[in-house]
Amino acid sequence: MKQKRSFSFSSVPFLFAVLSFLACSEELPVISRIDPRIGQMGEVLTIYGENFGHEQGESYITIAGAPPTSSSYINWQDDSISVRIPEFSNAGLVYVHRQGRKSNPALFSNKAAIPEPVRGDETGSGPRISSVEPQAGTIGSIVTLYGSSFGTSRENSGLWFSWDAESSPGAPVEARPPEAVEVFDVEFGYELWSEREIRVRVPDGAVSGTIEVRTPRGNSRPVFFEITGKPGTKTFRDKRSYALSYSVDIRTEDALTPNSLYLWLPRPVSSASQRNTRLLSRNTDPFVENYRGASLYQFIDLMPGTGRQITLSYVTDVYAVETVLRPQGLRQDSNSPIQTVYTQSTPLIPSGDDAISAQAAAITGRERNPYLKAERIYEWLIKEVQIRVEPMTGGALEGLEEKEADSYRAALLFCALARASGIPAIPVAGVLVNRSRGTSRHYWAEFWIDSFGWVPLDPALGAGAAPPDFNLRGDYSSYYFGNMDNQRIAFSRGETFLSQMDPRGRTTVRVRDFAFQNLWEEAIGGLESYSSLWSDVTITGVYVQ
Repeated sequence: MKQKRSFSFSSVPFLFAVLSFLACSEELPVISRIDPRIGQMGEVLTIYGENFGHEQGESYITIAGAPPTSSSYINWQDDSISVRIPEFSNAGLVYVHRQGRKSNPALFSNKAAIPEPVRGDETGSGPRISSVEPQAGTIGSIVTLYGSSFGTSRENSGLWFSWDAESSPGAPVEARPPEAVEVFDVEFGYELWSEREIRVRVPDGAVSGTIEVRTPRGNSRPVFFEITGKPGTKTFRDKRSYALSYSVDIRTEDALTPNSLYLWLPRPVSSASQRNTRLLSRNTDPFVENYRGASLYQFIDLMPGTGRQITLSYVTDVYAVETVLRPQGLRQDSNSPIQTVYTQSTPLIPSGDDAISAQAAAITGRERNPYLKAERIYEWLIKEVQIRVEPMTGGALEGLEEKEADSYRAALLFCALARASGIPAIPVAGVLVNRSRGTSRHYWAEFWIDSFGWVPLDPALGAGAAPPDFNLRGDYSSYYFGNMDNQRIAFSRGETFLSQMDPRGRTTVRVRDFAFQNLWEEAIGGLESYSSLWSDVTITGVYVQ
């Protein structure tokens, strides 16, 4: 028996309009600032912004992943929230949660956990920081540390800034110790290192908090440094830890002594989103542990008919990255080394080619904003170039001429067009990890925005060209500009230029492998004939947190 309906089809537009109005009214909460940014337990924290709601209801805030108790809230208005600060460890991100939606983050630091600069005489042989100038700065700006016992050269030492990631809601605060990010060579981060003075650039991913010097003789007492002037937010979340292995098998066929064979094996690269890489095992110790992101191995006087093998296993933590920028008013420093070097034309990234320059000008037009120019190039790539999964030959120029690309061509073409438009850009090489833990070589890119850092993008996945069994997002075209998943491991960021051990050595270059490096093998002396078999990267474990 049919039931009589109480509405007609003419009611549908009205209902749709009402639902649309309600959906639009539930806007994302936005934090503009917090006061104070550094405080302690029991003090009142005020969060300023918009779309918090006129009453609390089921809404709440979290500090370093922990929600305050209901009795801690003093006031809740649409544009401000006041709450007593709960107990937490060092520093953490503040979020406003409303109707299942979460605001942008703001960093709050625990005053009790922030040490003061050291004053007066100290004992001990470790590094000591006496002052920092300036005490606040933007991403990419120069900071100078004065003190003692830093070491006459950097070698295995480094400078570390505070770093933070969004924690899962159920993670206890005490389970998240404070983390840090090192100054990066890819950003020309170290300008000077001497016994009493260090001059560095603030690294991508740094947040307001502590900085410290770490040396083989010990770590300095940390001091506070504030990150200012960010034109947006960068969030690291959804950590995955990958255990991985790869190997090289060498078989000597024809050799006379003396002879030598050198192999450069790329290591998982360090960045703000790929961190804490640790060696699990290896069957051979390297000749040089880490030279520009590669480990150098040496074999002396190989004999005909013999074989050698190198097997490496690492574990590395990879975070998904989400960026939100306010493009208005962005300016680039034309005198910075990042701007100078990463806008140069190279054989791999031919930004000076006439065809590349003409296409870049046609895409960007009169646009002057670097972020918007990069966005136009990305959108042109995924719309006008047929990007597919199957590997192709050639690079950026072939991709432009044929309007066809794989991830390799697409990443290099983006970098060439970006550099031709005055935007610092680097290609990234590594592997994608699919649902069954299989890997495939893959290439993507990053471009630099002053005061913000590196912005990631993946033209191939943005065009939907994902390998089989890869967990591709439904919003891939918009997501893969400015954001990056955690289903990949990078082995090089930018081009890695390695030096030969002997100018008479016979070198081997491996094109389209899982790292952009100019040298992979070098045979010297009587090593006339040998074979090398490089394995794929194998995932031996995945740990999700």
